[in-house]
Amino acid sequence: MLQLMLHAHPRVAVPPETRFLLRAYYGRRAYGDMRQAANRRRLAEWVAGDQATRFGELGVDPEAYVRRVAEGPGSLGSVLGEAFRSYAGRFGKPRWGDKRPAYFQHVEVLLRLFPDAQFVHLVRDGRDCVASLKEMPWYTLDVHHAIATWAEAVDHGRRHAGRLPAGTYHELRYEDLTADPERELNRLCAFLREEYDPAMCEPRRIAPAAVPARKVWHGNTHREVTPARVGSWQIRLEPWEIALCEEVLGERLQEHGYELSGASPALPRHLLAYRRTAARRRLAQSRQRARDWVDRLHEPGPLAAMLTSGQLALAQVPAPRSSSAQLVDR
Repeated sequence: MLQLMLHAHPRVAVPPETRFLLRAYYGRRAYGDMRQAANRRRLAEWVAGDQATRFGELGVDPEAYVRRVAEGPGSLGSVLGEAFRSYAGRFGKPRWGDKRPAYFQHVEVLLRLFPDAQFVHLVRDGRDCVASLKEMPWYTLDVHHAIATWAEAVDHGRRHAGRLPAGTYHELRYEDLTADPERELNRLCAFLREEYDPAMCEPRRIAPAAVPARKVWHGNTHREVTPARVGSWQIRLEPWEIALCEEVLGERLQEHGYELSGASPALPRHLLAYRRTAARRRLAQSRQRARDWVDRLHEPGPLAAMLTSGQLALAQVPAPRSSSAQLVDR
């Protein structure tokens, strides 16, 4: 819903979810130094040619994308950012965004690739999030993982809010957004330094063009914005799941303004199962950070994108006069 609201803005394009940005970053050593056009071309051909990347859902000409990458700046962020810039170009828009729930774990990575990035964190009642995940046809994990995902997301959000520079991080609640879209979107646009546009309150109008038909679980995006789903966890979760959610997420829920139901304490076996799941997830994340630390010692070339005037300024690279008309402030 928020993706479509932003995409409805006349200056911002936010595509369907893709699957190449993080894979390219964590596999960057295999593609070599991006200052070499042959390496940029090879990476771009993978981005545009592998079905698993979902590049095809951008509606971007793959040959034109590969050509622009080969002729463009020599950095990993530039290669990846060109895909999104090309998507924005389809709609004549100067700014683009990207949306994936997993990004909350990789904010530092995203800043390495796009140093002028701004982050928008949409928080929803954790119990509704758990209920929603359970119903997704693509979600294969259990309720313990779903609960841990929400806990990690809000914990990361708290850290990002305290560490990121001013003007970089914006947080809003799903419940507030659906109750008063105009007010919340005005605040969001102020953060983005863009003028609010009323079209943002009617995301259903662009859903047919911006939501892939295969994503039948996003059917509600084709309807009016409504708070009708707020609190639906009460009928979508089992009593033991509500008890477990409130036992392990209670403090976080209350910090974000969500009231607890007063459910009975969770059973010890459910708490133990959750704690084991959370511990395994922390271990896996620690291992990924360790691998990335080693990879940073052997990085083959520049990472930061150099596609916008803001990025070029941060990289201390003058904007080429011949292409200055294509550069934007961010």
